[in-house]
Amino acid sequence: MTGKRTLPREGQHAHRQDLRLYKGVEAWVFDLDNTLYPHEADLFSQIDEQIALYVQKVLDIGRDEAMAHQKALYHEHGTTLRGLMTTQNIDPDDYLAFVHDIDYSRLDPNPELGKAIEALPGRKFIFTNGDRPHAERTAAALGISDHFEDIFGIVEADLVPKPNRSTYDKFLEQTGISPARAAMFEDLPKNLKVPHNLGMCTALIIPRGSAEVFREDWDMEGDPYPHVDFVTEDLTGFLKAVKGTIS
Repeated sequence: MTGKRTLPREGQHAHRQDLRLYKGVEAWVFDLDNTLYPHEADLFSQIDEQIALYVQKVLDIGRDEAMAHQKALYHEHGTTLRGLMTTQNIDPDDYLAFVHDIDYSRLDPNPELGKAIEALPGRKFIFTNGDRPHAERTAAALGISDHFEDIFGIVEADLVPKPNRSTYDKFLEQTGISPARAAMFEDLPKNLKVPHNLGMCTALIIPRGSAEVFREDWDMEGDPYPHVDFVTEDLTGFLKAVKGTIS
């Protein structure tokens, strides 16, 4: 699915099939994990495993209990890091270094994505709940580092994760971009609510092969994501289609 979203009933949100919505965009904002690299690269599973190990170490509990506790912290506090800071007073730098100690060789360079990002008019940013070193290593492995003006990570956000409104406000203040002239790309629908409300054009990146499941959910729920303007399984192809439309 490249360039438009398939909707359950003809006529619903027809404007969201029109890539001319991107005309006038001057800032392109990309999440990192499972967005700039495909979900099937399975990089984030390593981070997830490291987080569970950290919880296990800090709380001195078994692996299964640690994984369950990790998920509970995530859902209650937005990130496991925030939960552990609140409940265990951990050192965030120690946590971030530990959980991002992973093998980046699973990522293949993606020169086509790099070309597609480079071709977009205006400024480009990475905006992640991970930290800057993780984003730098990931972008380097993908071969796309040179195409971004800056990285805004969890440290720059004062350790407050997306989707908290204050985090987006800090990002906008630091970069000076106008949300009405910005586009946001994310793999988590909840992280697109604030950008949509601020006036950004929003795109959801879903795993390859999941379009049918996504469409079935849409059929059953009507419009579960009114804050999502576009959905694509192929970020590179989508960006090429956008550039071709707005040129």
